[in-house]
Amino acid sequence: MKIILIIYFSFLFLSSSGCQQPEKTQKVMFGDEIFITNHLDLIKGKQIGIITNQTGVLPNGTHLVDTLFNLGYNIAAIFAPEHDFRGKLLAGESFENKVDAETGIPVYSIYGKTKKPTKESLVNLDILLFDIQDIGARFYTYISTLYYVLQAAAENNIPVVVLDRPDPLSGTNIDGPVLSDEFKSFIGIATIPVIYGLTVGEIAKLFTGENYIGTDSTPDLTIIKLDGWKREYYWDDFENNWIPTSPNIPGFETALVYPGTCFLEGTNVSEGRGTEEPFSTIGAPFIKSDKLISEMKKNNIPGVELTPVTFSPKKIAGKTNNPKYEGIECYGIKISITDKTKFKAVEFGVYLLSSLINLYNQNFRFKDDFFDKLAGTDRLRKELLAGKVPYEIIKSWNTALEKFKSIRKKYLLY
Repeated sequence: MKIILIIYFSFLFLSSSGCQQPEKTQKVMFGDEIFITNHLDLIKGKQIGIITNQTGVLPNGTHLVDTLFNLGYNIAAIFAPEHDFRGKLLAGESFENKVDAETGIPVYSIYGKTKKPTKESLVNLDILLFDIQDIGARFYTYISTLYYVLQAAAENNIPVVVLDRPDPLSGTNIDGPVLSDEFKSFIGIATIPVIYGLTVGEIAKLFTGENYIGTDSTPDLTIIKLDGWKREYYWDDFENNWIPTSPNIPGFETALVYPGTCFLEGTNVSEGRGTEEPFSTIGAPFIKSDKLISEMKKNNIPGVELTPVTFSPKKIAGKTNNPKYEGIECYGIKISITDKTKFKAVEFGVYLLSSLINLYNQNFRFKDDFFDKLAGTDRLRKELLAGKVPYEIIKSWNTALEKFKSIRKKYLLY
């Protein structure tokens, strides 16, 4: 064991000291790295369950599961969210329980029919570790998985250790309508805004502290904090590599625009799946690119550049099987962020939807139920269809956002 640890820490030193990128602010130590370095005593002699996916990678390139397995720790179960443990499945694709081919450890699916670890899968476990990189948007399902893990931990009296990871959109960016309880779903699990400005550990504290998880008891929760991260940091302000959080979020630039253009999943406009730049490329056969850009420019939206694009969505192995308008020529816009600190993704999304309705009201359609779940309310759809101007819609969020910010303050760790 001592020899293996020495080899691991040698790799850790080389990875953190030999890959400096001077244009970045600094390297941030994530919770998993700090856990391996300082907190292995928490799992010594215990039966461990790990909730993770392909993002649970240490600076030396090894996965947390593989590292602990090779160090001889007793990992009794892996719990896999959307896209599976190794991150190879498409959005919305369910999967069955299985055994990990590389370690022989049982993998339990907690996406699809079973969203919460079952009592049977937890029965022999002494502790749970959670290590998944979120992207800071309410409808991205990893925080919903966290919600159900915390709920199951409380119900089964199992301690949870969250290995903290930063919010890529910064810890100060808060945007969008706050979810109304009647629209709660797996793509909107709690009364938070679309962009909430919290690390994974902080949102775990919020879920438990406000008892959003709805349990009779509070789970035994430990957060292994980040080191070197500041609230104002966006992902590209520090050196750590981006690992695609899902097949259609290949990089940080996609994560920046995603909270605004994901709303198009609830419409008949393509959100860019089936292209090389999903969520940054949007369009439909009925759109005229120049007209849409001209309409959008009337709003003087800061921090973004729009250019015309023509594309035909196609199947892309490992990314999408049945994109909207497959094989049909679409016209739309390419969205390029020019100033991440000025760009407000959800506000941009509202302006985009309003422009599409204004220009193409004979062609544009909402998928009402799904769109309302993404928005966390039916008000946004109804106000857009009624012709309410985007500025007034955005302003109407303020009271709920201020209430959220007041609650949120109690759970900030940095």
